[in-house]
Amino acid sequence: MTSVKAKMVWSYLLLIALVVALLGTAFTVLIWNYYYGSAHSSVKQRAESAISQHSRSLMSLSLHDQADYLLQNMADGGPTRIQLLNSEGEIQIDSDGFAPAVRYTSGDVKSAMAGTVGSWSGIDPYYGERVTSVTIPLKGDTRIVSLFRYTASLEKIDNMVGQLIQMAVIAGIFVVLLFLGLSLFLAQRIVGPVQELTRAARYMAEGDWTKRATKRSGDEIGQLAETFNAMVIELNKREKLKNDFISSISHELRTPLTSIKGWSETLKESEPMDDDEEVKLGLSIISKETERLSGLLEDLLDFSKLSARSMELHAEPLDLNGPVKETVRQLAVREEQTRVKLMATYAGGPIVVSGDANRLKQVIINLIDNAFKFTPPGGSIRVATSASEEQKQARVTIADTGTGIAAEDLPHITEKFYKASSGQGGSGLGLAICKEIIELHGGELRIDSEQGAGTIATISLPLAKEPSTP
Repeated sequence: MTSVKAKMVWSYLLLIALVVALLGTAFTVLIWNYYYGSAHSSVKQRAESAISQHSRSLMSLSLHDQADYLLQNMADGGPTRIQLLNSEGEIQIDSDGFAPAVRYTSGDVKSAMAGTVGSWSGIDPYYGERVTSVTIPLKGDTRIVSLFRYTASLEKIDNMVGQLIQMAVIAGIFVVLLFLGLSLFLAQRIVGPVQELTRAARYMAEGDWTKRATKRSGDEIGQLAETFNAMVIELNKREKLKNDFISSISHELRTPLTSIKGWSETLKESEPMDDDEEVKLGLSIISKETERLSGLLEDLLDFSKLSARSMELHAEPLDLNGPVKETVRQLAVREEQTRVKLMATYAGGPIVVSGDANRLKQVIINLIDNAFKFTPPGGSIRVATSASEEQKQARVTIADTGTGIAAEDLPHITEKFYKASSGQGGSGLGLAICKEIIELHGGELRIDSEQGAGTIATISLPLAKEPSTP
């Protein structure tokens, strides 16, 4: 048994044992008071009733005559025995007709000798058994004439109370053992799965991501195991994506560096005026690859800031048409190179939002750049801005007639490190960064696509609140 399970079991057992002991003590006290109190009350009531009935007749008799009177009128042979004592506590006669030479010094007799009704329970020196007794003094004019002592045996009550206490002890032991079994069962049900989760977590910490926790029930522990397994699956997926990203980014970095290195060495070894066209081509490739490297590094930097929650927005009220127009003009030069038509329509009036113009341009550039990448020659890209006063939202829509996105890739394209199986290069961070930037603005980036029919990217941003007039 493990230390955790042992501590849990012993804690339950100690608690149950304490409760059982308290209940057993209370039960014993109640039983004791009920039976012994009833026996004593019965003897006292009988004694007081008899003395009240016979006291007038006894008062006029001598001690010897009182003994005769007791045998003739007061001894009924019932369970209660009567003893006549003199004022010194010595037995004169009992209800059986015996007069042993016994002197009582018990508490009841001492109280009666002092003039009050006395009660006592204990081993009687004459009968040799446990009794409860009540002694009542019979007073003359100035002194105590005699003492009438009524006693009842407690043997049957002792046996009955002993049996009840024995049964209570057996019941208590049974309850403790029952709860011990339940404690072991509960400990196994609770600690076992938790230990299994701990082992699986330890394997994960050591790099083994294949371990799973077994769901043994539908309770909270079972739900914890299910949640743990879901977490492991998600971490596995993220670990795979991260490894794929590292592999991909390494390849993406290696390709431009190889091109730059190769053309640098070619230009270095060529004569100054050997081939002007080759020099221009080499410098153009170096420039493009350098720009590509710069883009990759910007993606990594933005991803680092977003992961650390340290990206800051310099938000200010602006007309959303402004950054969209600037971006369209900036990327219109790619029409001739790609033979893809870029068209834009803008809302009639200003669309005022609170945003960072540079970050919004970064998102729009990324989305239009993706549209150019995946739209074949002869296709088109349409950019449109609009606003809905009812919904308090501004929208930028970028729709292309490109190849579209596969259905299995569409739900994941905005996840970090995810790269669709399109054969195009990239870091796999562009759309994830765009999504994070738009969400930092309080908006939403939605991408709808059908393979072979094109893609529609929609940016939704909250309209800026108009300042209240004084």
